[in-house]
Amino acid sequence: MTNIAPALTVVIPVYNEADNILRTLTELEKNLFDTCTVLIVYDFPEDNTLPALQGYESEILTLKPTLNTYGKGAVNAIRFGLDHARTEAILVVMGDLSDDLSVLPAMLKEVEAGAGVVCGSRYMKGGKQIGGPWFKKLLSRTAGVSLRYLVGFPTHDVTNSFKMYTRQVLDFITIESRGGFEIGMEIVIKAWINGFKVAEVPATWRDREAGDSNFRLCAWLPCYLRWYFVAIHFKLRSLMS
Repeated sequence: MTNIAPALTVVIPVYNEADNILRTLTELEKNLFDTCTVLIVYDFPEDNTLPALQGYESEILTLKPTLNTYGKGAVNAIRFGLDHARTEAILVVMGDLSDDLSVLPAMLKEVEAGAGVVCGSRYMKGGKQIGGPWFKKLLSRTAGVSLRYLVGFPTHDVTNSFKMYTRQVLDFITIESRGGFEIGMEIVIKAWINGFKVAEVPATWRDREAGDSNFRLCAWLPCYLRWYFVAIHFKLRSLMS
């Protein structure tokens, strides 16, 4: 195990996050000990996040606002960012400061220790979720905890988008998601199925204070269910083989 922290790229998909992006970058910088590249992925040139970035300077963060050419929407922005990040470690962060960036050093340590995916977990001991729709929270917690106990899945929080991936994992799998934020669930399940180490750290998720959420529960629920049953099927097949 090396004592040198892996090089990091942070992927931030944005949609009109002018009210949040600078606070997110400040929090990110506060929790880093080394330089990192930040890919701010936007869908259209008129996104109000871009003017908010003008004049921003940092000795640690190298900002790269980048137009998403994969098609509009969260999943395409995340896919674009993951494909264009070339560092050993890649972290997906929301631009609304809902993610707990104080756990970033702990996530990097897990990568150093050999994890292919590190999950920010709201539902393990020490984690929590503050605010947000109760039904979404219920479904998310149920999915994570049930997979943990039904198939021995190595994280309590399979649905959270706040995850760190290694380049090795992303190069090994093929991402199929085309719906929305279920992409994080797909990647961690495929990593587990293919024998990569999955780790988790306790994290707090807070509902956004400004702007509108881009989460579409009804539209994306079938996509989440697809990957839920992929994990169940894999475990059952393993038991029967």
